[in-house]
Amino acid sequence: MENSIYNHAVEIVRKLKREGFEAYFVGGCVRDFIRNVPPDDYDIVTSAHPGQVMAIFPHTVAVGAKFGVVAVIIESHPYEVATFRSDDAYIDGRRPSSIHFSTSFEDVFRRDFTINGLLMNPETEEIIDHVGGRDDIEKKIIRTIGDPDRRFSEDYLRMLRAIRFAANLHYEIDPPTNDSIAKYAAKITQISAERLREELGKILTRAGARRGFEIMAKTKLLREILPEVDRLQGVRQPPQFHPEGDVWQHTLIMLDLLPRKSKLANNRHLAWAVLLHDAGKAVTRTEDEKGVHFYGHVQAGEEIAAAIMQRLRFSRTDQEVITSLIHYHMVFMNVQKMRKGRLKRFLRMPDFDLHLELHRLDCRASHDMLDNYEFCRNQLEHLEKEDLHPPRLLTGNDLMALGFAPGKIMGEILRALEDRQLEGTIATRQEAENFVRSKWNK
Repeated sequence: MENSIYNHAVEIVRKLKREGFEAYFVGGCVRDFIRNVPPDDYDIVTSAHPGQVMAIFPHTVAVGAKFGVVAVIIESHPYEVATFRSDDAYIDGRRPSSIHFSTSFEDVFRRDFTINGLLMNPETEEIIDHVGGRDDIEKKIIRTIGDPDRRFSEDYLRMLRAIRFAANLHYEIDPPTNDSIAKYAAKITQISAERLREELGKILTRAGARRGFEIMAKTKLLREILPEVDRLQGVRQPPQFHPEGDVWQHTLIMLDLLPRKSKLANNRHLAWAVLLHDAGKAVTRTEDEKGVHFYGHVQAGEEIAAAIMQRLRFSRTDQEVITSLIHYHMVFMNVQKMRKGRLKRFLRMPDFDLHLELHRLDCRASHDMLDNYEFCRNQLEHLEKEDLHPPRLLTGNDLMALGFAPGKIMGEILRALEDRQLEGTIATRQEAENFVRSKWNK
């Protein structure tokens, strides 16, 4: 734990103590310390009120001062420092109607899960456990602090957080907590689209994505949040292409295969494309004497994915990338038959590494035939940058010198020239001029 972020966090605690206040590490960083996992960040709780925290440290931001939260900035890194508090009733399913600054004991009992309710003195590494969190970490259990019905009714997003922790940490949800999630599943729709999107993203892009969605399906949360994905259960596929089973099983296997160590690890665009790439199959499935078909499932899937992403308020960029991944995911079946020009245009698409990985996962989760994947990789290994992006032989000015007026015709000519370059039939300026004169100056 000897790193600058840790050292700065410890120094914040020390400084608060020197000023006469209580201060501890709290939450996920303490849980990770017990699990011998390096924490990503450090949250601090203290008896100092927000104004007092801001007076002690030179660089602060009042990120939630009315809820007792101040960010202390050290070397551009924010450290969240929260005042011990207790909460009044939650009236909007997210925030308490009012808070009261209180003690460390009361502060712990307002938190969500026992594994997040531990305090730690970083100077002595003493763990303070009022809620049985240490025992639950050892037993690998997700359990609410106190009555689960009450904890979830305070903030219904906690139901999804419970599933996320169970999936990411490979823990079990204790029965009363699980039963309460199933009981209140329909309430999840009261949570804002942005918060749902963020929590779903954490399930998708971290360890245990498959298990997270399996639990969501069993507790009926999936049906409430993503009914378009939930209905993939039981949608049978042709066994000769999909021996793994229905579309739901295929999707789960792909989630399980998402890369966790490569440069594409935890990529949100890839993860969402995996989840949604076959969403159109539930509404396009037909069956006749020749077998099962999904005619038009790609276009239907694009439309479904677009509706989901708009509902969850994805950024325009995210929507465009994910929709593109879905749009092209079936094109790989034709790569070995493509003309050189079309193949090169395909291989040079933006985010092609994501397209190629989605295809690999799609194959691995079904027939496991990777010939088209290997073909594309081989092409990329042997093609130079200029093969995919040949330098322009003629410009717009050159075309005007040849007698063409600016307009659509110029774009048509330049694209046709590039096509011939990609095909390898034109390589010089003179060949380009001859081609233009022969085709457009007859």
